[in-house]
Amino acid sequence: MLSELLYAHCQKYIEAKRLLLEEQKKVLQGALMSESKSSAGDKHETGRAMVQLDREKLGNQIAELEQNQQKLNTLKNHKTTTSVSLGSVVLTDKENYYISIATNFCEIDAKKYYCISAQSPIGKLLIGKKVNDKIEFNKRLSTILEIR
Repeated sequence: MLSELLYAHCQKYIEAKRLLLEEQKKVLQGALMSESKSSAGDKHETGRAMVQLDREKLGNQIAELEQNQQKLNTLKNHKTTTSVSLGSVVLTDKENYYISIATNFCEIDAKKYYCISAQSPIGKLLIGKKVNDKIEFNKRLSTILEIR
């Protein structure tokens, strides 16, 4: 089923991102340890502050990833509806979308599907729309052909 393949794509994306963030966390912990061993005054303090800022950014990225995982978990048993909602696969005359979390595109059976967030500009335009409704994005008019 198409929605299951797209869901699996998003899950793989999250896992890959999680592994990358865990690796970055290890690198930052190592950098902090090496800065702790240094005692070069101002240079030492600046180095520690930079590592701390990077750790905070990483913490925010991890929190965002966890939110995306929770959002994705709610889509596991999505039922098809007559209007576009979170979890819908939307086929238009121009592009195809999976309303879920923002990832890279996915190609299935030689068709491209864009995994997008409901909060993205195009996601906001699609939510609530029905088959044959039209949306305009970047001065391009698209017609919704199917909602799964």
